[in-house]
Amino acid sequence: MELKPLDPKGKLYLIPTRLGDDVPLEVLPISIKKVLEQVNHYIVENEKPVRRFIKKVSPSKSQRSLIIHTVNKYTDISEIPGYLTPCLNGESVGLLSDAGCPGIADPGAEVVRIAHEKGIQVTPLVGPSSILLAMMSSGMNGQNFSFNGYLPIDKNERKSTIKYLEKTSLEKNQAQIFIETPYRNDKMFDDLKSILNNNTRLCIACDITLTTEYIATKTIAEWKKENEIDLHKRPTIYIIQRDY
Repeated sequence: MELKPLDPKGKLYLIPTRLGDDVPLEVLPISIKKVLEQVNHYIVENEKPVRRFIKKVSPSKSQRSLIIHTVNKYTDISEIPGYLTPCLNGESVGLLSDAGCPGIADPGAEVVRIAHEKGIQVTPLVGPSSILLAMMSSGMNGQNFSFNGYLPIDKNERKSTIKYLEKTSLEKNQAQIFIETPYRNDKMFDDLKSILNNNTRLCIACDITLTTEYIATKTIAEWKKENEIDLHKRPTIYIIQRDY
């Protein structure tokens, strides 16, 4: 029997990480450990948390063997193709974010785009995405939703954007997902309660997969009656939907 020639290129593995400081293999499949033990080249958002993560999952792996490149807002895009050179030479590369799934609300998406252009096989691994886990648990329209990233910081622009997302959710029957820098969470929560219609539903999904996890969906009228919840510096996903 004639064997088909193997693709000489290595793969780009998209490797999810934890959403917080929990036990890795309680929220991640064993396949991630196996890949981490095989791969030495990595493209990451920040080096230190990734080194800690790899050491936690695979304590026996030599840290000296790791070749790590960072891709973040300071990276010159022209440098990224060179980070994938090991794939062209037959060695696989791992792409990791600081938390959750790489390429989702993450600068690693540019790496994936270039990998496709170079004909490198992209292999996503299973792991937690705070955006999808929040959507799953929100009770809102999982058939039609939109992720909007960070909202504007400017007060007037933010108000206009929140009202626009609320209007769009009503017109399209579409859940609207967004995030905020954790230290501005309390201000975001106050803004949502003051700007949104009382009938609009708001899901707050905080510290997902952690022991401090908090997920609740209520109307704005109901949120206004609630005792204050502390969201300060806690990773949080917001989802809104107005039904009428």
